[in-house]
Amino acid sequence: MLVIYACLHPMSGWQSSGLPVFDYLAAPWPKYFSAEDMVFNILGYLPLGLTLVASLPMAWTGRRKVLITILLASLLSFGLETIQVFLPGRIASNLDIAANFTGALAGALIGERWGKSLFSSPHGLARWRERVIIAGPCGDVGLILFGLWLLAQLTPESLLFAIGDLRRLFGSAQPLPFQAGRLIAFEAAQTTSIMLAVGLAASCLSRTRLGPILVLALLAAGIGARVLATTFFFIPANPLAWLSPGARYGLAIGGLALAITLCLPRIIQRALAGTSLLAATVLINLMPISPYLLDSGHTIVTRGNFLHFHGLSTLVASLWPMAALGWLSVLGLWQGEKRHEQPDASNHSSSRENT
Repeated sequence: MLVIYACLHPMSGWQSSGLPVFDYLAAPWPKYFSAEDMVFNILGYLPLGLTLVASLPMAWTGRRKVLITILLASLLSFGLETIQVFLPGRIASNLDIAANFTGALAGALIGERWGKSLFSSPHGLARWRERVIIAGPCGDVGLILFGLWLLAQLTPESLLFAIGDLRRLFGSAQPLPFQAGRLIAFEAAQTTSIMLAVGLAASCLSRTRLGPILVLALLAAGIGARVLATTFFFIPANPLAWLSPGARYGLAIGGLALAITLCLPRIIQRALAGTSLLAATVLINLMPISPYLLDSGHTIVTRGNFLHFHGLSTLVASLWPMAALGWLSVLGLWQGEKRHEQPDASNHSSSRENT
């Protein structure tokens, strides 16, 4: 779904160009070639090939799995490029199909060579997931959610850890005028709230005492993603351009609050995570828009697939709090049912022993 959305963004202005639909397949080498677009197209399909080949039946031969993976990925790429013919903001390209094919092939070969040891080995990710992450679908959905949270951090023109901003999505105006002091206070409070929400939710995802380490690793990965995106796409000479005074205050206060709340029982952590997530979403939508954000003329990549990937990461950042709140609610119900089942099971076994 992420690949489909990124390829069809912005999904508006559908119309026929009047040219043959498949004319792009025989197009010559383009006059203006973008290496960045080629890299994005390869990297976009590499994880698809990796995960797809690993999900195919183990009884199949390696060659068969690789061929099926390449065929499915190529059909997907061909279908999406053909649909782009009807999107004025997109350009269907045979080079994109070739790059997608290359990425899927590389991912399939990597998955076939190391996928079994990575996903199915007793010492691989499956073992780590079994030992560290809570069991069942709640654990799987939680991992996906935090992976999407990391994806949302690849929008460095926004504030640090800023998620849930619905103003762009619905075209709403900012409710409060800009003032420097007001912005710093709002940003510090929002950063603190989202650190608490993400950190406590990640702690609830862990089933061992390694929860604080998992929380620290996740937040460090989020900051690393922000630094990486700023370096490659915005201001290479200043990878910490997003570290504003409000962000620094929020990191300090949020880190201290998180260290204290991680000592609380899980049921309280879950409640605080949901409350902090709601608070962060309200704050980001009330916050004055800063005139110093990175998209004020500093962007160094302003065309091609980066803009479509940027649209994907922005959408994920906007909708992530709602999905996380739903997951926290289901997690609370699931763990509550487990606590009720355990006393019932113990009472049943003791009654059988007495009998």
